[in-house]
Formats: sequence, structure tokens, C-alpha cells
Amino acid sequence: MKRIIAVLLTGLFFYACATVPLTGRKQLAVVSSEEIQPLVNQQYEATKNESKVLTNTSDGQKVVKVGHRIARAVESYLIEKGYSGLVETFEWEFNLLQSEQVNAWCMPGGKVAFYTGIMPICQDETGIAVVMGHEVAHAVASHSRERMSNGMLQQFGMSVLSTALSQNPTLTNQLLLQSVGMGSEVGMLAFSRKHELEADELGLIFMALAGYDPREAPKFWERMNAAGGEAPPEFLSTHPGPDRRIEQLQANMPKAMEYYEASQKQ
Repeated sequence: MKRIIAVLLTGLFFYACATVPLTGRKQLAVVSSEEIQPLVNQQYEATKNESKVLTNTSDGQKVVKVGHRIARAVESYLIEKGYSGLVETFEWEFNLLQSEQVNAWCMPGGKVAFYTGIMPICQDETGIAVVMGHEVAHAVASHSRERMSNGMLQQFGMSVLSTALSQNPTLTNQLLLQSVGMGSEVGMLAFSRKHELEADELGLIFMALAGYDPREAPKFWERMNAAGGEAPPEFLSTHPGPDRRIEQLQANMPKAMEYYEASQKQ
């Protein structure tokens, strides 16, 4: 029986497995992008309706400007690398929402929200680009889908999304919110830290592709660290410690600088 279960689990892994573009990492994909997107669109609109949207302000327009600039650069890069199909799934939207939370998030399909609480730490367009590149990377790498797939497997086994919605729509919606960083769940923390570091790596390249100086990224995280006060231990945080992030950013800086310097010659 154990052998049969092992074979079934191995088969499940390969059946419900996807590959992260550009990094090549294997990820769980029990939930498909086509299944999750209608739920995402509904939740994104609901969030805007429940929030004070400041997209037409000066800061809001900076968020929109940086978002579209990075999205265009990333789409061109993905097409060049053979990911045209992935590009077709994006319907980018960028909004600034009133909230004291120091946060930003991205839902599948490219639905991005910045909170006003993070804007003083961003300081300028390049600081916004650090965060935006990171959030766009979450969309490219389908991190939300992976987190939701993990949550679905834990809560509902191999049930499809439609079944989960009919059985427990509240829990299913909570899994979506947690998957994009709008909720918390201890079971997802290890996945979150891995995703954050992967998004840092890709985001550094993405901001560089769009012509934003990647050397500003470590400075942003230094400011974030200073603003955070006494941070919680890393093993209890959805985000890696600032020192670890900065160390990885510096390790990836030479590659990012190549893209940045190339963008300055265009």
C-alpha cells in the first residue's frame, strides 16, 4: 500500500507540476491560471470598491507610469525568451490604495496594488520600481497560483477549484487572499520566503530592463529595515530578513547591471 501511495504521489507531482519561467524551478500547479483568474478579477474589483483609490493623484500616477514601463520591458523580454503564451495572459492594472500598511501586492494576471504606507519608503520613481519589479516578478513566476495550489491541496485534497468554491467559498477566498500577501497562514510561510527571494532576483532584472538603476534596490531594503523597527524573527515572517535580501541582491547585481547598461544605450 505504501508503495502504491508513493507512486500515486509521484504521479500527482508530475501531473500538477509547472516550471517557473526564467528560473526553471518546478512548482505545484493544482489550480490552473484559467480557473483562478475570474476569482482574481472579482476580488481585485471588490478590493478597489472597499478602498479609497488614489490612482489619479501624483503618487498614484507614478505607480501607473512605473508599472506600465516595467510591464512593457518585461513582456518584450519574455517574448524574446520564448514565453509569448505567458504574455498573453497578462491584463496589467496598477492602483494606489489608501492604507497605512507598508505593503504592495500583485494578483495573478498582473493586478497590482500599492498602499500609500509604502510610498515614503519608495521616495521616488526608482524606489517604486524596486517594489514594482518585485511584484511583477510574482505575476511572471505564478507565485500566487503556487501558494493557492498548496493551500488547496492541504484543505481540499485533489478537489478542483469549482468544487472547493461550492464546498467552502469563504475558505477558498481566504486562500486566494493569503496567496497574494493580503492574509497570513503559517503553513505558507516557507513557500512565501522562497517566493520572495525568487521575486527579488527576477525583480532586480525587471527594473533594470526598464531602465531603472538596480543599485537602488539594496538602499530601498535598508530604508525598509529602518522603518520596520524591531522586525519579527525570519522563521515567523512571510519575508526574508533584510540582511539576507540585500546579500542576495548584491550577488545578483552584476547580471542586473548588464541589463541596465544595455537599456541606457537604447
